[in-house]
Amino acid sequence: MEQALLQEGIAVSELMGMCDLHSEVVGDLLVERDHAELLAGHPVDVFRRENEALGARARQLGAVFDAWADLDDAASTLDATALDQARASFNLLMDVEKHYTRKENLLFPVLERHGITGPSKVMWGKDDEVRASMKALGEALGAGTITVEEWRVVNEAVARPALRALEGMIQKEERILLPMSLQTLTEGEWGEIWRQSPEIGWCEVDPEGPYRPPAPQHEHEPSAAPKTSDGAIVFPTGALAVEQLQAIFSVLPVDLTFVDADDRVRFFTEGPDRVFVRPKAIIGRKVEHCHPPSSVHVVKQIVDDFRSARQDMAEFWIELGERFVHIRYFAVRNTDGDYLGTLEVTQDVSHQRALTGERRLLAYD
Repeated sequence: MEQALLQEGIAVSELMGMCDLHSEVVGDLLVERDHAELLAGHPVDVFRRENEALGARARQLGAVFDAWADLDDAASTLDATALDQARASFNLLMDVEKHYTRKENLLFPVLERHGITGPSKVMWGKDDEVRASMKALGEALGAGTITVEEWRVVNEAVARPALRALEGMIQKEERILLPMSLQTLTEGEWGEIWRQSPEIGWCEVDPEGPYRPPAPQHEHEPSAAPKTSDGAIVFPTGALAVEQLQAIFSVLPVDLTFVDADDRVRFFTEGPDRVFVRPKAIIGRKVEHCHPPSSVHVVKQIVDDFRSARQDMAEFWIELGERFVHIRYFAVRNTDGDYLGTLEVTQDVSHQRALTGERRLLAYD
């Protein structure tokens, strides 16, 4: 239904505002499907077992939170041991980030190949809402001491909405996203997702099982870099064997991602400490679908400015936890000035930012 509305031109932000209402309206019509045909270890089996574990933990925490709010002495502080246990359980719940990242970066790109863009435009935005509400809950739990009266306010304004948002997304996945995906994706495409999932990681469950995908043969699974007849790639300033080139990219202290003139991701490097997730499923994906809805307009403006030659570089820097990340976008043009694409260069510059004085002698860190 939302996919049809998107095709009719309804704004993503408007659909996001109605998404929960849509789920409530049709909730009684949506039924659980028979899962017996899925082998343990299939990507959908893993998603579902993760959802089951997430739901159980959310309900357990919800019961604890409600019990705290029902304590009689409003002025007393919450038991420190119980609070620490709840924090530990909440930290495990935050593994939902891996679940969402696999969904957004592995499943959504394959759905887009089949013309289904609704999840990446609407559900990704709802995922970000869950992330924000869970972050707020984590900050509330992180307070040193909390009185019963303070917790009653937190429980009503923060904890309950956060857990409801998480459980609501579980229902959307179980009753809408995953059944639709099973009806749409081929076995080869599920194999792509299975092979790339370990790069991102798992949430609460052990993914082992008898499921094994067919051998990779899909056109979207990137093969090795093209080679010349003698196995080297020739540049104006020299030549490199493919093995050398791949090794160079693997040790660069920056992450490179190239988007071609058709706005599709064509290449990225795989360094040891990437700042942002780049699974191979994004190869060939429209760049606007690789970003959450809240930042798509910025990406479009950069690409439009580069294509029209109004600008050649855009620069950002952000604090990502304890990391200070520098992000630059460069317009890539040929010798005639024709636009070939956009290069994103991302680097964690926390170390460089902390340097002082000089080092003129060899000293290994």
